[in-house]
Amino acid sequence: MTNRFAMLRFLGLLLIIAAGAAAIGYYAGRQPHQDASRTIPSVHAESGIDRLDEAASAKTLWVCPMHSHILQDHAGSCPICGMDLVESGGTQAHDSGGVHVDTASLQRMGVRLASVERQSLGRELQTYGNVAIDEASIHNVSPKIEGWIRKLHVTAVGQPVRAGQILYEIYSPELVQRQREYIELLQRRDQLLQRMTELSGQNAQVAASLARERIRSRERFGYADVGADILDKIEKTHRTVDVVAVRAPASGFVTQIGAREGSYVGPATNLLSLADTATVWIDIVLYPDQLAWVREGDEVTVKLPHSDALLAKGRLKFASPTLDNASRTVRARLAVNNAQQRLRPGSFVDVVVAARPHEALALPRSAVMRTGKGNMVMLARGSGHFIPFPVETGIESSDLIEITEGLQEGAQVAVNGQFLLDAAASLSDATQRMQGDH
Repeated sequence: MTNRFAMLRFLGLLLIIAAGAAAIGYYAGRQPHQDASRTIPSVHAESGIDRLDEAASAKTLWVCPMHSHILQDHAGSCPICGMDLVESGGTQAHDSGGVHVDTASLQRMGVRLASVERQSLGRELQTYGNVAIDEASIHNVSPKIEGWIRKLHVTAVGQPVRAGQILYEIYSPELVQRQREYIELLQRRDQLLQRMTELSGQNAQVAASLARERIRSRERFGYADVGADILDKIEKTHRTVDVVAVRAPASGFVTQIGAREGSYVGPATNLLSLADTATVWIDIVLYPDQLAWVREGDEVTVKLPHSDALLAKGRLKFASPTLDNASRTVRARLAVNNAQQRLRPGSFVDVVVAARPHEALALPRSAVMRTGKGNMVMLARGSGHFIPFPVETGIESSDLIEITEGLQEGAQVAVNGQFLLDAAASLSDATQRMQGDH
């Protein structure tokens, strides 16, 4: 009996343990469903995100004035340009691409405004010039007949020559033959005059014909550079001059020699080149930033380098319509009177071009930001609102720059601190994009 009672008690205990385990398993299986039914409402989740956004927006950010995409939550240096980061506090987004700055921040940044105004832009351009020979004064000396140079009186480039000075002596069989024919004409004239008792009828006609032929012969000798002194000598002696001396047609100096003594020359031979320096050219160098200023007819002053001594004044003339690809310059020209021979061809001089002023819309140069996407200004829209705005610029004069497109007269822009404003505007854009993505 005792053993049977003990067995019954053991089986009852096992049943109690099994029932407890089943109850525990039931409640354990139900607990996840009860937790899932008590999810936090979405409004509270959104409120939590708002609080996080508020906390993030309350944190101070530091930005690079030159690279607006460099943002940090602590002070430091820009890893690109090394500039100190500036605090972006006091700014808030106004609209896409714009920024609003409160009065206190404007005062701290020292932002000043300037209006687009119509002003007279004028400028004196400093450049240099090269003294050159006036090409209109160059005389090319070529023989008018074929022959041999017996003597050359000009032997070196740069040698000065006076008008009427003997340049060279030439022997030409053709010219000797012409002299003989001329002498025969003179002899016929003399014989006719000796036989005639009176100039009447047929004798008068023959005499007139010989006179006209003599005049034509002298003209042909003149075309062959035979001087009147040689013709007078031939008429007196009735003898040919085998070697004829040719004289200079104008004064100047020798720039080129194309033949030497003993050379056989002809009308196609450029024997000598003479240049007169009573008038010279000054080839002026103009750089690309100066081309927009200068106009033909502008007054030009010429001085010696490192000196205030005035050499000449004149009016600008453009000589070259093309740009020199090597130096990226344009050559302009100025004709100068050089009767006193103060300017030597090949020398350099200082040149001042007084560009004529003209009316244009202008701003202080500091207001324009040069960027990789073009020129920009920070346009003031009132009540501390600014927006980056593209502009097209023209010529620059002193501290002013011409605005050719983008702004109208009376518009106001920031003339300093605009890089900070631009960085703040870029930061606002980045923040808005991040929020939009989120």
